[in-house]
Amino acid sequence: MTSTIEPATPVAATAGWTRKHLLGLQDLSAAEITMILDQAAEFKRLALAGETKLDPLKGTTVANLFFEPSTRTRTSFSLAAKRLSADTVDFTAAASSLSKGETFVDTARNIEAMGVDLVVVRHATSGAPQLLARHLKASVINAGDGMHEHPTQALLDLFTIREHRGSLKGLTVTLVGDILHSRVARSNIWGLTKLGAKVIVCGPSTLIPPHVEELGEHGVTVSNSLDDVLAETDCINLLRIQFERQRSSYFPSLREYAHFFGMNGDRIRKSKKDVLILAPGPINRGVELTPEVADGPHSVILDQVTNGLLVRMAVLYLLQKRREQEASGEISQ
Repeated sequence: MTSTIEPATPVAATAGWTRKHLLGLQDLSAAEITMILDQAAEFKRLALAGETKLDPLKGTTVANLFFEPSTRTRTSFSLAAKRLSADTVDFTAAASSLSKGETFVDTARNIEAMGVDLVVVRHATSGAPQLLARHLKASVINAGDGMHEHPTQALLDLFTIREHRGSLKGLTVTLVGDILHSRVARSNIWGLTKLGAKVIVCGPSTLIPPHVEELGEHGVTVSNSLDDVLAETDCINLLRIQFERQRSSYFPSLREYAHFFGMNGDRIRKSKKDVLILAPGPINRGVELTPEVADGPHSVILDQVTNGLLVRMAVLYLLQKRREQEASGEISQ
C-alpha cells in the first residue's frame, strides 16, 4: 500500500528541523534528537497500520557511499530510501575510480553531479563526512566515520530503549566493551546524556579512552568490573571488540575477556529483572554475550535492527524536507 505523508501528520518535526546534514549527535540538541525519534515512531505507526510503502521522497536520489564493509547499516539505509520511494545509488570503493588515483572528494562530487540529493557515507577516517559536507551541495549523513561517531546507530539504540521504557530520563545505561575504538559508544554517550540517562562505560582499563568521564552532557562513570554495576543498570549495550581497528593486544585472550566482561546467564540472573540487552552487531557469540543472552527474553537486538530502518527513514525524510523548504524559500541556507 502506498501512502503520502500529509503536512497535517501528528509529528510536526519538520517544522523545527533546520539541519542540512547529520554528522553526529554531539552537535544535536535534545529537542532535535527527540524530533528524529518522534518521526521514527510515526513511521512505525504507519507500518503497523499496513502503510509500508510511502512516497514523500519520490524524485529524490540517495547515494550510499560505503568505503568500509557493512551489512546492516548499508542495507538499512538502502531499504529506508526505497520505503520512502527514493531512488538509490550504491557505491563500491573497490570498483571505483579511487583505485585509479581519484580523490575521495572528487569521487563524491562526480556522483553528486548525477543528480544526487542525499549522500550516506561510511569511511574508516574520522572526519570524512564533515569533509564532504564542506564540499557538496547535497545533504550528508554520517553512517560511521573512523573512531568518531555513528549517529544513526545511537539513534536506533535510543529509540529502542524509549520504546521499551517510555523515556530515557533517569535510566542507567552501561556500555560494555571496546570503548576506545567505538564510534557507537561516543554517539551513544552524547545521545543518552542529552536525553537524561546516566551512562556507565565498562571494560578493561586498556579499552577505556582517557578523559572519557568528561564526555556527554553530564559526564559518564567508568567501571572496570561488569559485576559491580549489574544491580544498578537498566540497559546493557554490549559493544563489539573492534579487532580491525586495534594495532596491539589490549587483553590477554578472548576467553579472559568473556570471563570478565561477557554477558552470560549467570550475569543476567544477577541483573535487574527487566534489564534490556542491546548490541550493535555483528555480535560475537561467546565473546560479548552467550547465545542464552542473545536469544533470551531480555534481548532487544532484533528490535534494534527493525528500528534502525525506521530511524534511517526519519533522518532521510527530515533532511530532504529541509532541502525542499530551503528551495522554496521557507528557510535560509
